[in-house]
Amino acid sequence: MDYSYLAKLLFPDVVLTPDDIEKRYPPRNLPEGAKVTRIAPSPTGFVHLGTLFPATVCERLAHQSGGVFYLRIEDTDSKREVKGAAVGMIRTTARFGIVFDEGAAVDENDNIYDNGNYGPYRQSDRREIYHVYAKWLVEQGKAYPVFTSEDELEALKEVDKKAEISSKVWTPEAEAEQKEAMLRQRQFTIEEVEEHLKNGDKFVLRLLANGDPDRKIIVNDLIKGKIEMPENDKDEVLLKSDGIPTYHFAHAIDDHLMGTTHVVRGEEWLPSLSRHVMLFDYLGFKLPKYMHIAQIMRLDENGNKKKLSKRDMGANVEDYRRMGYTPECISEYVMTLLNSNYEEWHAQNPDKGMLDFPFSIKKMSTSGCLLDFNKLNDVSKTVLSKLTTDEIYTKAADWSREFDSDFHAILTKDPEYAKQILSIGRGGKKPRKDLTTLADIKTYASFFYDELFKIEDEYPEEFSHEDIKAALEGFVRTYNPSDDNNTWFEKIKAISESLGYASDMKAYKANPENYRGNVSDVSMFIRVAVTGRINSPDLYQVMNIMGPEKVSERINRMIESL
Repeated sequence: MDYSYLAKLLFPDVVLTPDDIEKRYPPRNLPEGAKVTRIAPSPTGFVHLGTLFPATVCERLAHQSGGVFYLRIEDTDSKREVKGAAVGMIRTTARFGIVFDEGAAVDENDNIYDNGNYGPYRQSDRREIYHVYAKWLVEQGKAYPVFTSEDELEALKEVDKKAEISSKVWTPEAEAEQKEAMLRQRQFTIEEVEEHLKNGDKFVLRLLANGDPDRKIIVNDLIKGKIEMPENDKDEVLLKSDGIPTYHFAHAIDDHLMGTTHVVRGEEWLPSLSRHVMLFDYLGFKLPKYMHIAQIMRLDENGNKKKLSKRDMGANVEDYRRMGYTPECISEYVMTLLNSNYEEWHAQNPDKGMLDFPFSIKKMSTSGCLLDFNKLNDVSKTVLSKLTTDEIYTKAADWSREFDSDFHAILTKDPEYAKQILSIGRGGKKPRKDLTTLADIKTYASFFYDELFKIEDEYPEEFSHEDIKAALEGFVRTYNPSDDNNTWFEKIKAISESLGYASDMKAYKANPENYRGNVSDVSMFIRVAVTGRINSPDLYQVMNIMGPEKVSERINRMIESL
């Protein structure tokens, strides 16, 4: 068969050659050992937590080596594309600290543009390029057309779903039937092609696979190690009937032209590896280094590990933002799952940031990472505790503006007052860890605001109302907002002694039967009156922030209620 003539029939408008395309994409001028990585998500919905895993790995590999990290949008599946998803994806990854050197970017009007010299970075804008290589493969006798009915074409289109990763169980009979059908499709004449084209019939373009499943190929995965698998003997669809490439065909061309050196993706793509190896070989491209990372798992109601699906809570990274987790927290948590020694390093280097950590693929797990909210909360507490007062106020104001407008109005009506509240226990070598998320600030600070204040804890039954009332009245009589901490506490000790409560805790512990209670109990009486809680931050600081009028008002109100 005259393959050159066949190629002209199928692609009459394609005049460029692969050499012409190669000239548009010269080799990158990078230092030796520099890595070029990318993430290439499809705009089919929200950003999955799993996307942050390869994105973090790619960013660290590129930037630790002096390389390039870029974003490519794989939007060839128009039926599954969600309007606005591409813009949302770009903005979300940026919010979570994923910094791209080049790729698809968004301007202030939500218009996507190309930032870099190796674009277009949206596959929907690269149709011309794919057709050049498709025509070349036909010329080489490595690809062929399949003219089919409309029903068959619809079925074939399903092959390109990016989520489709061969999971179907094939019986020997079904396998044989598929191979027989594939062999029939390979049998055609030039005259038949001319007739189909004359009639306006559509075709899909398939790769002419020459693999033998009895032979093995070996790929050295940087995480999984040596992987052995059968050669590909499936005639992969390259172009659908509308001329749009499949994911498999497009990604091979794009990774080559954009100079990708390392491909980081989920281990669910392992079954596709043999066909990708064949594609790179057929196209004459150097195979990039592959890293197939473990999937994120969750525990089901029976305690069994399951893959974190899109329907699960915590799959959408925006869930975390809504719950009040900061992007820095999520980034830190992802790093603890990616590198087992990150927490130890961070404990030894508390003043350093995540980007200072010497990330290593050798420390990555080959098994599934478990989504653990208890661990996430511990990370979040530490992250929030290290923020300055101004930083946490700004984050709280931004979060509440979007997710709790009523609290936002309360928090921002007096920024300096709010900052005083948030400054309690902040700073120093061992800052308080009262907050798990930004959403907790509303509960934490509620007693400072009359609009939110309520008595949450009752006085323990073992204390008489007479003692409580006497202690509160004694405090109101002696309270002076200008007292320092020592003077303030000496007055509480004096009140304790006047009521028969021990002012010395050692004496109380030695002979508790000699006292009605102790000074900490008297402090608790005051604390509940002022804050509505048995437990609160340092009471002296709380009172100084509230001011004498509010303190006296709260205590007198409690006296009246008793």
